Order: sequence, then C-alpha cells, then structure tokens
Amino acid sequence: MRKFWIGSGLVSALVAAAFTLASCGGGSTEAPKTADSGAAPAGGPAATPDMDNGGTITGKVTFDGTAPKMAILDTSANPVCAKAHASSPLRSEEVVVNPNGTLKNVFVWVSAGLPADKTWQVPSTPVEIDQNGCEYKPHVIALMAGQNLSIKNSDPTNHNIHPQPSVNQEFNESQAPGTPPIDKTFPRQEIMIPVKCNVHNWMRSYINVVSSPFFAVTGDDGTFSIKGLPPGTYTLEIVHEKYGKQDQQITVGAKESKTADFTVKG
Repeated sequence: MRKFWIGSGLVSALVAAAFTLASCGGGSTEAPKTADSGAAPAGGPAATPDMDNGGTITGKVTFDGTAPKMAILDTSANPVCAKAHASSPLRSEEVVVNPNGTLKNVFVWVSAGLPADKTWQVPSTPVEIDQNGCEYKPHVIALMAGQNLSIKNSDPTNHNIHPQPSVNQEFNESQAPGTPPIDKTFPRQEIMIPVKCNVHNWMRSYINVVSSPFFAVTGDDGTFSIKGLPPGTYTLEIVHEKYGKQDQQITVGAKESKTADFTVKG
C-alpha cells in the first residue's frame, strides 16, 4: 500500500471536504474496476488506419446446422410495445441466421498482434444505439475506448438502459420519450458487455469496446471487412453471444488483402 505524508492542517481540510461531499450525496466508495489487459498503452502519438498502404482482412461467418427458430418475445406488458408489434411479433435476436446461411451479429476484431507502442486515434463521430420498437437497435454494437456512445429513445414510452460491464463503470438510466440522447463513454477495452432494460425484460443487446479501430460486426450477409492494418501477423477473433469465441492467425502485408472465413456449428 502506498503511504502519503501530509501535514495536520491539510488532513483537517481534506476530512472536512470529504464530509461535505458525503452530506451532498456526491462520490462513491466503490473501488475503480481493473482495466482489461488488452487496453491501449498510455502516451505516444495517436495513429490512424493506413487506408492507402495497409492490409485488408475480409471474410464471412457461416452457420453450420439447422437454423434455430427465433423465439417470439412477449411484449404485452406494455401497450405501446404490443401495438408496435401487432402485425409482426418481436423475435429474439440471440441467433439470427441469414438467408444465405451466414450468422448475423457476430463481433469480429483483431485481438492480438498490433504494435504495442501505438495508441489509436479515437473517432469523433459517436456510435448510436436506439430504443426503437421496444428493442435495442442494433443488437450488437462496437466502438473504440473513449468514443462517444449516443443512446436514443425513439419510442413513445419510457425506456431504461443498463449495461453490466466487468471492468468499465456500470450505469443504469431511464430515458423518457422525446428527451435528448444520453451520451456515455467506456474508457477500457471490454468485449460483449450485456445490456438490459429494467422496464422491459425482453430487451437485450451487447456493447463491444476495443482499444483499436480494427473491428467489425457481421450484418445481413454475414460478412466483415477490416482495413488499414499495418503489415504483421494477427489473431483475428470472432465472438457470438450464444456460440462463444473462435480465432485464427493471419498475416497481411502492405496493400495486401487476405480472406479469413469462420464456421459456427449450431
């Protein structure tokens, strides 16, 4: 434990300040959570992907097996939510198999191999998550550590967003219809942070926070593309909420394009 030697006058002042803060409800006794070991190193010039000379990794995530039925979610507890899905029921997005046999909502990222002495410039453009139709859209999102997350409520009913991270700060906030977006950031790298709504128990999503810009989420065709990589050998990892992780090693040179396909067994 570190020791701090300070004078008695300063001790009195600090005690008084702490008492004032506590009486106003400020501050927290909770210890800060530990940063993920993959977090970007401090210091050094911020780098950006080299789109002209960097390498590119593209691929797809194929689903092997019989596509499971997407469970119907019961939204009857809220009349607004029930009305929004009167003609077409809301279905779980835990497993979404695309018409071409690929898997949607798979997070793909370079989990190892990037230069250890580099930090990466954080985009100024926020990533959005919307509470729309009484579900989180998109179901899986990704952003860089320190990048702004803009949380919207497009529904005419109250919502609540409650991410449950392990190494970042947890928050739990309600959001009334027509109110401005809630802006949040996550300072530490953390993969597949579960998000729930305390008001509507069927609402689920996942947030991925990465210390580099080399990531993607598969969409309606199950493909991904990661561009601007420095020449090197990397670990490319996929993560799915139900089927877990896979990875493979891949080497790319300057201006080189490589393919990395994955197969997930159902």
